Amino acid sequence: MSQPLLKTVPKPTGNPVAQVHFSIRAIGRDAWNACFQGQVEDYDCLLAIEEAGIEGFEWRYITVVEDGRMSAAMPAFLCLYALDTTLEEGFLRRSVRRVQRHFPNFLKLRLACLGSPCTETGAIGFHPDVPDERRAVLFAEMLSFFEQFAVTEDCALVGLKDIPEQVSAELGDPLSAHGYASIGALPTAWLDIDFKTIDDYLAKLSSGTRKDMRRKLKSFEQVRVEIRTDFGAFLPEVMTLYHDTRNRSDWQFEELTPEYFEGILTRMGGRSYCAFYFVEDRLLAANLIVHDEHVAIDKFFCMDGEKGRPYNLYFLSWFTNLRYCLDHGISRYQSGQAYYENKIRLGSKLTSNAMFFRHRNPVLQRLLRLVSPLFSTDEAGA
Repeated sequence: MSQPLLKTVPKPTGNPVAQVHFSIRAIGRDAWNACFQGQVEDYDCLLAIEEAGIEGFEWRYITVVEDGRMSAAMPAFLCLYALDTTLEEGFLRRSVRRVQRHFPNFLKLRLACLGSPCTETGAIGFHPDVPDERRAVLFAEMLSFFEQFAVTEDCALVGLKDIPEQVSAELGDPLSAHGYASIGALPTAWLDIDFKTIDDYLAKLSSGTRKDMRRKLKSFEQVRVEIRTDFGAFLPEVMTLYHDTRNRSDWQFEELTPEYFEGILTRMGGRSYCAFYFVEDRLLAANLIVHDEHVAIDKFFCMDGEKGRPYNLYFLSWFTNLRYCLDHGISRYQSGQAYYENKIRLGSKLTSNAMFFRHRNPVLQRLLRLVSPLFSTDEAGA
């Protein structure tokens, strides 16, 4: 029997009504994007993610409809979540791995989560005609429905991923009322393009950083950069670079696929590109970017860790992206999460994010609250 398109929790008044969709196609681009105006990672981005075949994830889309109009929405996903995902390397993480050799599902729970593992933050979308004072009401409706939906999917843990600080402050009351605990998530790094030239930008940096960057930028003499809107025959090489980079990372959640990379460039035509970095015709790094007319988001920088580092490719990619922003009138460069030391050194600011969670078992929820600081990934003070 095929899975139903949506489930609803009936209300006596019939207004508002929460729904869950099993494909974003069932909602449609116009209806979805109306609730996410100003979001780079819009319908087309989420459709590319949905179609990417990322193992271990089931995609859902939660909406609240009133008076025949979709008034609120969020992407969501289901997965088997390992609580040790965000643990730093050390004794505790090694101990967990030893236990998991004998008990593979130790510290793993079926999770229903609002947000997306593949977007920068957990955006909550509201139709522009929804008054500010009504947003918390609609969000509470969405949250109540999602918790009931999680029960039908046998998910013991309910969460919200990477909610920006401003959103948490605005909609914190429903989360508190529902008993959610929070832990710090990786903050978002961003840089305002409030300069007209690269020289103007360099002048804003410290003298030591400015001198270091001018030295590193000499590597452009040995590196050829191509801005492409397709991967062509280079996709297998890009995936090799991606896996090399991912294997060096402390935090590994989703594993992206070739279909993801191709899908982003195809679905977000005119709003995405990949910068290729060649040395003597050998591809050593690739950088996937999505953007609109105001914001560019650095989705993934992947590099041959051994052969690419001598050419300062990370820093060359930084300046390549700044030049792209200047050439296209883009006013903000969002360089993503993690590895903050260089980003701050290069003038970036950080916006805090949080993850919220609630276990259906009150006793286990209290236990998770106690140990949650161990799993925090907040590096805002970096």
